[in-house]
This record gives sequence, C-alpha cells and structure tokens, in this order.
Amino acid sequence: MSVSDDRTVQSTPAIADPAPLGLGAFALTTFLLSAVNAGWAGASTGDAWLGYAFAYGGMCQLLAGMWEFRNRNVFGATAFSTYGGFWIGLGLWAKLVAPHATGAGASHDLGWILLAFAIFNTYMLIMSSQVNLAVFAVFLTLEITEILLFAGNFAGSDSTVKIGGYVGVITALCAWYASAAGVANGIGGKLKLPVGAPLVA
Repeated sequence: MSVSDDRTVQSTPAIADPAPLGLGAFALTTFLLSAVNAGWAGASTGDAWLGYAFAYGGMCQLLAGMWEFRNRNVFGATAFSTYGGFWIGLGLWAKLVAPHATGAGASHDLGWILLAFAIFNTYMLIMSSQVNLAVFAVFLTLEITEILLFAGNFAGSDSTVKIGGYVGVITALCAWYASAAGVANGIGGKLKLPVGAPLVA
C-alpha cells in the first residue's frame, strides 16, 4: 500500500484595502476636533470628539494600520498605526492629564505633542509624494494644521489655534475624499474618483 504525499501550498487570501477605513476614521475625528479649535462647537459639544478619538480615529485606524502590515504596505501601516495611537493618546491626555494642568501647562503639553507629530508628519509628507496626489494633499494640509496648532498652543494664541482649526477642516475634507476614492475604486464599478499621479515617480 502506498501513501500518497500530496501536499498543496495554500496561499492566504488577499484582504480588502483597509486604507479607506483608516482615512475615513482619521477624517471624522479630525473634523470634530477641528470644529472645536475653529470655535464652531459650543460648550455642550466641545467634547464630542473624545469618544471618537478612542473608538473611530483611534481603534479603527489602528486596526487599519495592522491590516496594512498584512498587505505589506509599509507606508499605510506606519501612517494609520501612528495616527491611531495619536488619537488614543490624545484622548487619554484630555481625560487624565489636562484636567489637572495649571496655568498654561495644558497648552504647552499640547504644543509639545503636536510638535512631535509634526516632525513625524514631515517625513511622511515627503514619502506621500510617491503615493498619489490625494494622499499627498492629506499630509500637506495636516502638516500645516499641526504647525499652526503647536505654534498657537506654545504662544497661547487663540487666533492661531482657530486658523489651525480651519485648516484642520480642510485636512478632514481631503482625507474624506481620499477615503471615498478608495471605496469607489475598490468596488470595481463604473463610478471612479481620480486620486492623481504620484508627484515623485
């Protein structure tokens, strides 16, 4: 009696592109916080961003980053995981640290946090020029937002923070567009949204 040694190599099936989820999560949370910074959200809605910082901008974006590792997309994995961590960390800071800060302590803390992420975002902005124009627009507007916000928080300038809020809304709109384009193009139907060619081929 012979025993057949029929071994087949099974490849792991591909997963759906997680980038539209990550971009959508980033966009919505950025929009909510930017509405606060711009002075559009009143006192009763000023903390509306906080729950979504944990659940959507944080957890969902972090999950998107982990799935990008599965897709061997080092740019997407780094970007989504980092900004997922940013939102979770910012939410924890707002709940646990900021309420106990005195004087300008909270503003200076936030300034340092935003400065650190602006440094990270600078090299991600450069690398995004190799992805597509839509993603580059997200990182460019985000860079401007972070610079305005850390400068405004260090200087104690409400007007600079407000301008940062306005640019943050533009950042959210860019991210929502890139997310919508990823969904439309991922479906494979007739409706396609252009994302533009990479600036650096």
